[in-house]
Amino acid sequence: MTSPLLSVRGVKTFYGRVQALKGVDLEVNDGEIVTLIGANGAGKSTLMMTICGNPRAREGAIVFDGRDITHLPTHEIARLKLAQSPEGRRIFSRMTVFENLQMGATVAEANAFEHDLERVLTLFPRLKQRIGQRGGTLSGGEQQMLAIARALMARPRLLLLDEPSLGLAPLVVRQIFDAIKMLNAEHGLTVFLVEQNAYHALKLAHRGYVMVNGQITLSGSGTELLDRPEIKAAYLEGGR
Repeated sequence: MTSPLLSVRGVKTFYGRVQALKGVDLEVNDGEIVTLIGANGAGKSTLMMTICGNPRAREGAIVFDGRDITHLPTHEIARLKLAQSPEGRRIFSRMTVFENLQMGATVAEANAFEHDLERVLTLFPRLKQRIGQRGGTLSGGEQQMLAIARALMARPRLLLLDEPSLGLAPLVVRQIFDAIKMLNAEHGLTVFLVEQNAYHALKLAHRGYVMVNGQITLSGSGTELLDRPEIKAAYLEGGR
């Protein structure tokens, strides 16, 4: 049986004395889109950051592509082809779109830059129109596109997306999710998606997990979770 690309086993993370993750277990297989849903403060973003090494797991193990990365520094994790588009976008606001994309490519092969640049600008044509513009002057939707494009410039085997739809208009949300679907379907990109928009996330995902108070409480295919009454009641607007 093939090992998962990402395996999280018994992970516990603390902020000082406050325990944010309470023994989290999940896995992401190569070629999958896996989503993690949950309410605000459930620990979703903490898990995403723990995978990337900041904060560090106090207990448990995180294995990526067969290598234990639990105690590796964040920059070494990035070199292993694991890239994150963080919550809040965190683009370099004083740098241009082009310079932000250059920063994303620092861990990729130098001779691939032009090809990868063309790929992300084709995926997000709006960025091509804004290529010389400072990141801080972009709209929220454009900044989210830039955050994802910057992560893609690292040529990741696994793309971590933290709340990509947060605060965006429905049309932009649809564009973002269409891009994620295309990257997976046409390029085989593996995606781990943390998202409050449960309906869109579970429709997109092959599998999903539900987090409550730092623990995984449910898992299953995206369709199975969408059909569960407790998911509809807790996360889907109007019981949708």
